[in-house]
Amino acid sequence: MLTKRQKDLLTVLDREIKRTGVTPSYNEMKDALGLASKSGVYRLVRALDERGFIRRLPGRARAIEVVRLPTEVSSHAAPPVAANDSVEVPLRGRIAAGVPVDAIEQQGEAFVVPNNMLGHGEHFALEIEGESMKDAGILDGDVVIVRQADTALDNDIVVALVDREEATLKRLRKSGEQLELISENPDFETRVFGPDRVEVQGILVGLVRRYH
Repeated sequence: MLTKRQKDLLTVLDREIKRTGVTPSYNEMKDALGLASKSGVYRLVRALDERGFIRRLPGRARAIEVVRLPTEVSSHAAPPVAANDSVEVPLRGRIAAGVPVDAIEQQGEAFVVPNNMLGHGEHFALEIEGESMKDAGILDGDVVIVRQADTALDNDIVVALVDREEATLKRLRKSGEQLELISENPDFETRVFGPDRVEVQGILVGLVRRYH
């Protein structure tokens, strides 16, 4: 899935290009989103471009083409067929197990997991990128199964959304009025945020590893 700001920018681009035939300027995008500076717009545009939602046309100033909208379902791969003792959960792209990256996008694909891996509630799958959780047995390329939740217990491994636009997989620890996002790799530092900057998106419940 895209973050709210990424979706908002995509909506602005799609609406204004259809209405005027011209890509809005970065200042116009900034004002439409209520951002304080253009640097946030540059980051959002880059994220949408990297995820294939827009295309920046070379050699033309301000030229951006909207390729697809987040409600459109990818047709690149058919979802696998679940066996009787399996269930499909949505595969929502890649997430960083390292320094937070732009939040995950909805891919529109499915991932098959054993029934007994899931408990109550809604679940989704994410492919891991990075090595910061390797000491917890979570490696680059693994697929983690996450139960959707907006709260978590101390020391749970969670999908955390930072500042409403960056997602990461980390161990959550509450320290007074602060929230710590802890790596399971001594090469990565613990990141500390105020509680208003971190939203829990889900709790890790399982892991699937492919061997090639």
